[in-house]
Amino acid sequence: MGRKRKYTSEFKAKVALEAAKADKTISQIASEYGLHPQQVRAWKKEFLENIHLVFEREDITKKLKSEPDKAYKKIGKLEVERDFLSKILENY
Repeated sequence: MGRKRKYTSEFKAKVALEAAKADKTISQIASEYGLHPQQVRAWKKEFLENIHLVFEREDITKKLKSEPDKAYKKIGKLEVERDFLSKILENY
């Protein structure tokens, strides 16, 4: 029985991109990399189904960069409320 090999995501992307380009047949690519043609087809399919995630990553990055600003505003608001309540308790 054969051992199951693990491939890096970079390797899978390279093979899938080459398959998506369609300059070579799936069989040629599989032979070149020592893979089963069905594996190349599966990686190509997954690659094409998830290619949109590249652009979503930019949206997520922008959103995460704006998060600290929101947090700082919230902290400032809470500090003002705390100071206000402290003054009320001091005078009470």
